[in-house]
Amino acid sequence: MENRDAPLGQVQAKIARACKIARREVDGVTLIAVSKTHPAERIEPLLGQGQRVFGENRVQEAQGKWPVLREAYPDVELHLIGRLQSNKADDAVELFDSIHSLDRPSLLKALAKAMDKAGRRVPCFIQVNIGEEEQKGGCAIADLPHLIGQARDADIPLAGLMCIPPFDIEPAPFFALLDRLASDHGLAGRSMGMSGDYETAIMLGTTHVRVGTALFGKRV
Repeated sequence: MENRDAPLGQVQAKIARACKIARREVDGVTLIAVSKTHPAERIEPLLGQGQRVFGENRVQEAQGKWPVLREAYPDVELHLIGRLQSNKADDAVELFDSIHSLDRPSLLKALAKAMDKAGRRVPCFIQVNIGEEEQKGGCAIADLPHLIGQARDADIPLAGLMCIPPFDIEPAPFFALLDRLASDHGLAGRSMGMSGDYETAIMLGTTHVRVGTALFGKRV
């Protein structure tokens, strides 16, 4: 039984409550525990409590801690949620079970080549620059149909769309837009919602919430 007073129990309870209000099944929302910047000793307590889905921002950091952890917990599912450089595509395909940051044709080509080489297809979310912010990664909304078509032509399995709304602005309209874009393109997954807004994201159709601070505390 989960300790409801522990951070993991608290987040799970909030997810369950939001799903109940939204009249959704709780197993329709995957909690990704964002373990970026946190060492193995901070991750192991969550593993011990039964959490099995984790998110990392950087390939190199994940390579340094997850192979050993996976020996003890082989059923872990690892998601890459940070921006991916094309020259790291081979490593990402080898290590991760899902990639949330496909955002440009050059990366798509590198991933397709890496998947062909590895003989495995890794589901990808296309990251959308939902707030049209110059400094933020993500595919422009206008370019989305073309990138989706390219991914399908390259036999890259598309899990859905991902976004990070602009900071300090009400996120609901951006979540609603991503939900509509995913529906328009026949994509099932929506990777949206972080520690400060995942309950709102659940109300607006997210399938994957990326929660770090609420589980681990401030970054170290």
